[in-house]
Amino acid sequence: MELLSKAHKTPSIAKEAVQKQWFVVDATDKTLGRLASQVASRLRGKHKSTFTPNQDCGDNIIIVNASKVAVTGRKREQKIYYHHSRYPGGMTAIAFHKLIQENPERVIMEAVKGMLPKSKLGDQMLRNCRVFAGSDHNLGAQKPLKLELK
Repeated sequence: MELLSKAHKTPSIAKEAVQKQWFVVDATDKTLGRLASQVASRLRGKHKSTFTPNQDCGDNIIIVNASKVAVTGRKREQKIYYHHSRYPGGMTAIAFHKLIQENPERVIMEAVKGMLPKSKLGDQMLRNCRVFAGSDHNLGAQKPLKLELK
């Protein structure tokens, strides 16, 4: 089948033409999974009309108040994070309620990481996300815009 016009071609944006912005998101009382899926979508760039699946065309996201993120049901007591060192007997497990006290940034990073592509490109997109436990961050020079997520 012939192409009707050049306007019907799917646009593919070059790496140099990508325009990234900085956004700050407040995680206070936001549900962990919903927050992570919306942040992952922004990191990927799916909200832009110039979205290209094989390019890092997403925005940079700063998440503050990670220690105040909410979870539904009994996840606070029952959810467990596993890590394996790849040595025999090298599996460690930590419960959500302990991890949110010790390292609240890791809770959000793990959730967002699970919603990005499992490739080098996904790792590159994850580097555009910064998470802070409190309300202060050291990225004020980037002049981030406040982003309200549902």
